[in-house]
Amino acid sequence: MKTPILATLALALCSTAALAQDAKSIDQTVNEAFAAVTGPFVSLIFAPFPGTSFPWIVMWLVVAATIFTVYFGFIQLRGFVHSIKLVKGDYSDPDDAGEVSHFQALATALSGTVGLGNIAGVAVAVGIGGPGATFWMIMAGLLGMASKFTECTLGVKYRNEYPDGTVSGGPMYYISKGFAEKGVPGGKFMAVLFSIFCILGALGGGNMFQANQAHAQISGIVGDYPGWITGIIFAGVVFAVIVGGIKSIAKVTEKVVPFMGIMYVAVALIILLVNFDQIGWAFGQIFEGAFTGLGVAGGMVGALIQGFKRAAFSNEAGVGSAAIAHSAVKTKEPITEGYVSLLEPFIDTVVICTMTALVITISGQLMINPETGLYMVENGTIMTVDGNSGVALTSAAFATGFSWFPYILAIAVILFAFSTMISWSYYGLKAWTYLFGEGETKELVFKIIFCVFVVIGAAASLGPVIDFSDAAIFAMAVVNIAALYVLMPIVKAELASYLARLASGEIKEHKG
Repeated sequence: MKTPILATLALALCSTAALAQDAKSIDQTVNEAFAAVTGPFVSLIFAPFPGTSFPWIVMWLVVAATIFTVYFGFIQLRGFVHSIKLVKGDYSDPDDAGEVSHFQALATALSGTVGLGNIAGVAVAVGIGGPGATFWMIMAGLLGMASKFTECTLGVKYRNEYPDGTVSGGPMYYISKGFAEKGVPGGKFMAVLFSIFCILGALGGGNMFQANQAHAQISGIVGDYPGWITGIIFAGVVFAVIVGGIKSIAKVTEKVVPFMGIMYVAVALIILLVNFDQIGWAFGQIFEGAFTGLGVAGGMVGALIQGFKRAAFSNEAGVGSAAIAHSAVKTKEPITEGYVSLLEPFIDTVVICTMTALVITISGQLMINPETGLYMVENGTIMTVDGNSGVALTSAAFATGFSWFPYILAIAVILFAFSTMISWSYYGLKAWTYLFGEGETKELVFKIIFCVFVVIGAAASLGPVIDFSDAAIFAMAVVNIAALYVLMPIVKAELASYLARLASGEIKEHKG
């Protein structure tokens, strides 16, 4: 069976490689045509409130996170210790239904969110909103923990469990089943709509953008070469992992995610330790900038907008994507996966994004007027020593510690891109099988399509396609959060039941 599968993949990739070589010549035509068709949708999703630069979709996510935080009694604070015990496996029963452990589910979901946004996105946020954006980014990350708790609990509660031990879950299942259970109309339509947006987001932002940025980082170090070469290599490795399903993906992510996360944080810590005397000053810049702006465009509001935007784009709390990965966990208690998932925004945003922001602030790359102590702004962006922005600014900031750190950063970018691709392949697959049905052949079709798009993404610079896929990912949040408001009483009942049984001793630890 494996030989025909690999042969099919090889044929698909070879034909794509031939097309990819001509991709750059047709880029502009495709861009213009695609932008004309999808532009209104993209503009709608990312439209700012009148008279501001604050996208309504970001407020949609932050308001929901705040409501869930209050509704569940600040679960991210009172449940933090218990969530760590669950990840360690203290309450895991090997006989429970599901495919992966709590730790593997967390690693898989994290690999879908910890990525280029933590490196390039934070640099953009700090470059526009100043160090103060970091404070609001942390606040939004802490609030987002409650959104993850809500959606991932529902993901497990309403998942489909099949005789062969496999499972399928996520917003499309809890929307359709949960709405039917409560007698609320429109569940099936919303589930289909979510699935369509999820597939589009998986092929674009979770695939093409990652391959494109990974190629840019590699070619920046080794020199320019055709993108389809990077694409074929990535596609081959990605296919080898995803063909084995969630268990195969989980085995890779449980190794790659801790490695890349620890490596990135360790590098940042080394730079912070070398500049230990400036850490207090950097935190001062963050807190002062959060409420004054320190001269950046938009002042405090500008810092708040950039911080909230980066957190929302980075940890995807409320988007619903993570609920798909968490649905595969081995447990009979849906609420346990809610606890585990709330660690995601903490690790992704509060820890990793903050590390990036601190390194950029301490590095001296952001130019300060010595007379006023305010940041020097030009065209709405803080001026930098070498005019860098995005990933180049992060790379330059890390290089101030040791000249060879950009190479470490390049490895991190490649690992981040790879892990994001394999996680989003699973999200897209589950949306695909929800629409078209379960079965090996149907799954294989999607996996081949996904790998073909890896090559296209690395070879072409399809700007509007990426814009559209980003919009599709946040359109998922529009559908998902609307559903969470309807279903959150069910989560509250699950939480009350679980805590009562935990207190009575009915739920016991399974320490080895």
